[in-house]
Amino acid sequence: MPSQQEHYLVITALGTDRPGIVNAITRHVSSCGCNIEDSRLAMLGKEFTFIMLLSGSWNAITLIESTLPLKAAEMALLIVMKRTESQFRPPMPATVWVKVEVTDSPHIIERFTNLFDSYQMNIAELVSKTQPAEGNALPRLYIQITAHSPAVLAGSIIEPAFHQLCTELHAQGNISVVNYPQHEENDGE
Repeated sequence: MPSQQEHYLVITALGTDRPGIVNAITRHVSSCGCNIEDSRLAMLGKEFTFIMLLSGSWNAITLIESTLPLKAAEMALLIVMKRTESQFRPPMPATVWVKVEVTDSPHIIERFTNLFDSYQMNIAELVSKTQPAEGNALPRLYIQITAHSPAVLAGSIIEPAFHQLCTELHAQGNISVVNYPQHEENDGE
């Protein structure tokens, strides 16, 4: 007999954007008895991608796994599904947000992701958008990154490294570092 515990499924849907497509997907998810725990939607060219973390009973997750491929075929969508588990996330006492504007060229995003990696930070969100060249203006790249650190991060360390990278790449950038106070375990109260 299946367990009553929550089960989890990650779904990625990719297809040509058209009105009502996201509503059709979310309606099907709901009709199967699943809950959307987390989701992201992005437009890439004429395509959209919709990523969801679903939760539900064993029966609900099995139902969506068995019915979504046919529904996706009807909607001309490419679907990828993978079972997963709920994950305990350790406290992340520091968060860094950056915004960058720079002339577009290869390897720019990699340079910024490498900066975060060198400080052992987890990138939680990365959004980039290229504005095509207009007239005499070169194409511009806009980047936004949110990253978390498992340790309190001294802004005095990462901020100069970020600004040095911006200077090297002739980029305009802003950085914000926030350290969250860590709550001690129950002190016997």
